[in-house]
Amino acid sequence: MTDRLFIFDTTLRDGEQVPGCQLNTVEKIQVAKQLEQLGVDVIEAGFPISSPGDFNSVIEISKAVTWPVICALTRAVEKDIDVAAESLKYAKHKRIHTGIGTSDSHIKYKFQSNRDEILERAVAAVKYAKRYVDDVEFYAEDAGRTDNEYLAKVVEAVIRAGATVVNIPDTTGYCLPEEYGNKIKYLMEHVDCIDKAIISTHCHNDLGLATANTLSGVLNGARQVEVTINGIGERAGNTSLEEISMILKCHKLEIETNINTAKIYPTSRMVSSLMNMPVQPNKAIVGRNAFAHSSGIHQDGVLKNVSTYEIMNPKDVGLDDNSIVLTARSGRAALKYRLSVLGVEVDDDEKVDKIYQKFLRLADQKKEVNDDDILMLAGADIAETRAVKLDFLQVTTGMGVRSVASIGLDISGQKFEEASTGNGPVDAAICALKKIIQKHMTLKEFTIQAISKGSDDIGKVHMQVEYNGHVYYGFGANTDIVTASVEAYIDCINKFKR
Repeated sequence: MTDRLFIFDTTLRDGEQVPGCQLNTVEKIQVAKQLEQLGVDVIEAGFPISSPGDFNSVIEISKAVTWPVICALTRAVEKDIDVAAESLKYAKHKRIHTGIGTSDSHIKYKFQSNRDEILERAVAAVKYAKRYVDDVEFYAEDAGRTDNEYLAKVVEAVIRAGATVVNIPDTTGYCLPEEYGNKIKYLMEHVDCIDKAIISTHCHNDLGLATANTLSGVLNGARQVEVTINGIGERAGNTSLEEISMILKCHKLEIETNINTAKIYPTSRMVSSLMNMPVQPNKAIVGRNAFAHSSGIHQDGVLKNVSTYEIMNPKDVGLDDNSIVLTARSGRAALKYRLSVLGVEVDDDEKVDKIYQKFLRLADQKKEVNDDDILMLAGADIAETRAVKLDFLQVTTGMGVRSVASIGLDISGQKFEEASTGNGPVDAAICALKKIIQKHMTLKEFTIQAISKGSDDIGKVHMQVEYNGHVYYGFGANTDIVTASVEAYIDCINKFKR
């Protein structure tokens, strides 16, 4: 007999807390629909009290998806819970996720409180949330560093108060797998009413142990895992959905999920593209090199029998061995098909045509257009609606000469031009740009990444720009890295103008 493991995806809440990865409501709906196709049981759609944007996103996601449970996060505060309940009014299946810190560190320094008072607040929050919904999840924040005896006392109290799921987070990513597994086992053995609720894991990756800790929790009785696509999340990230799903599949453990693993790769690429968060090449399951073999010995073994070095079939995670290669001779149908494989459904013929025209221009510059290029093109139309746009850019540079850049901007329909010198082409271009904008901005971080190999490839640029005491995150992509850099800077400007 197999056990059922519920997959709780928090990409749109915990994952979105990564600096620079914030999505608008339309993009969140797109991700939520893809998560539904993937087979996620619970979608944590946001923290409604935190902002009007989060509140509205929970409402719209509730309308957009059908069968997954829609979850809204709160603190153990009545106002938070009121707002969460209001945001969930259109959800077909709804859950309020409330909780409070339970470690001595949180109790003393965060709340200036004591164990008894925290226990009372935990119970009160669950009872208050229960007035609105039947499905209430309680999180014991920093449970990883909470004394097991006290944690068991809290867990038993909130279950008796009506919690249907109890989340045991390793908030700081500090636990070792054996330690975390034993914590779950202790709760399973010492909480009298443990059969009345599902125990959930929520592990962070500060020491690289998030997946190992989550698996240890599952093997010791947890039957919900809280995960994100690509393992994105605060600091070093969260447990990766794709890693847990494929571990269970590959090891044929008698624990089943509802995940359609063939949707993993397109979901990964969609989230990476929309959040402008590159997937590292050596990332397990979904990295560019996950199924690549460069060692001669490995290549020889794989050619003789793929099982010598591959424990997974690439098709199981949505990688097609016979992927269509797109070039300048490919038609709209091939482009539209590849978009759908990548999880982007474009039903509007006019939008398909706009993407296709951009695709042709890019295909003329490159020999082949890869999946990341296509996703970049599909999201490029967002820039057309922004106040500041790049009209033209010309740069003269070389060894032994000072770089010179001329730039033209369209700012809400008005045209501006400037020129400047600089210490290299990017510096010259940004100096010319700042002459037009005339704001005191400081470039805090500048990262360049090639999507794949080749000098004709698209380069991705990620920037952090500080203005007026706030840091803004920008993104640009182009076959010309100087243009990509300027576009990333303009992306930051549009964000603080907004």
